[in-house]
Amino acid sequence: MDNFQYSLLARDGKARAGLFKTPHGEIPTPVFMPVGTQATVKAVTPEQLLEIDASIILSNTYHLYLRPGDDLIHQLGGLHKFMHWERPILTDSGGFQVFSLGGLRRIDEDGVTFKSHIDGTLHRFTPEKSIAIQENLDADIIMAFDECANPSDYAYNTRSMQRTHHWAERCLAAKTRPDQALFGIVQGGIFKDLREQSATFIRSLDLPGHAIGGLSVGETKEEMLASIEAVNAILPENKPRYLMGVGTPYDLIECIRRGVDMFDCVLPTRLARHSAAQTLSGRINLMNAKYARDEHPIDDACTCYTCRYYSCAYLRHLIRAREMLGATLISIHNIHTLVNLARTLRAAILQGTFDQTAAALLESIPLSERNSA
Repeated sequence: MDNFQYSLLARDGKARAGLFKTPHGEIPTPVFMPVGTQATVKAVTPEQLLEIDASIILSNTYHLYLRPGDDLIHQLGGLHKFMHWERPILTDSGGFQVFSLGGLRRIDEDGVTFKSHIDGTLHRFTPEKSIAIQENLDADIIMAFDECANPSDYAYNTRSMQRTHHWAERCLAAKTRPDQALFGIVQGGIFKDLREQSATFIRSLDLPGHAIGGLSVGETKEEMLASIEAVNAILPENKPRYLMGVGTPYDLIECIRRGVDMFDCVLPTRLARHSAAQTLSGRINLMNAKYARDEHPIDDACTCYTCRYYSCAYLRHLIRAREMLGATLISIHNIHTLVNLARTLRAAILQGTFDQTAAALLESIPLSERNSA
């Protein structure tokens, strides 16, 4: 673990500000991590991500294994060189995609056989296979292979959680590279006793960091937040905590309040490709006719490249003309909104003003968006 060190710099209530050291740089936490599924954050260049000051991005084990192949990426120097990104990278285990993408899959105690969503060919992931792929990809942070189950089925979540625990042990045994940090994943659905059991077990593995999986998959916001509280009461203070697949302003504020350090989500770029801008005052549909002559930026208070130089009228024109630049400019804004929100909340924690800052930010978020994905 010498390559990785988490320093807890301040707490304000349960909210935490820290710094996670990796071989490719330090990650200030709390942090929002843009998702680069196929070794690219959709519609955005690495240089644009640097201007936003994204400190870490994600790539996807499942997708890169299928195309172009982890062996090829390894032969070409690993993900950092392949995608021209010298800051930290996190790769997920492929588990969520195996269980969420359609098609045949067979689960057993050893692993999962699944059908490629690209060409229908059969493939098999085991914990050992997932680790081998991630070691080829050369990420700084790698994830244990887990099963993401329906969050509301208690009996199945019990079996699935136990399988996830066994797989985490096998991932740890299979890992060979000291320059990669393996994070375990807490499962257990919406059930407090299962979440507590899972957090206790994953903590016992003494990994450099821990993730909270299986949330934001259909449960209510109240169930999600209760699960986070149960888990974070058990996970150690001296390790980063990563909530997987969550990315709305409301979620970041409320989950940081409960002690989460790291977030990722495809939502900012997905919304951008569907003409929607994220702001702290709610989402904006730029296809709306009222923006046709609007000379203002998406957000007058935003300092991103898009808001410094472009009007809503121009963005609406790009969308209607189906110009690719539209998705790029809106993606820049949306990613900046979440990266900057995490940065603002981190500064508030360091200053001891988190509650006041969070309350002021929450006031602007419409009630309709507090329960939406």
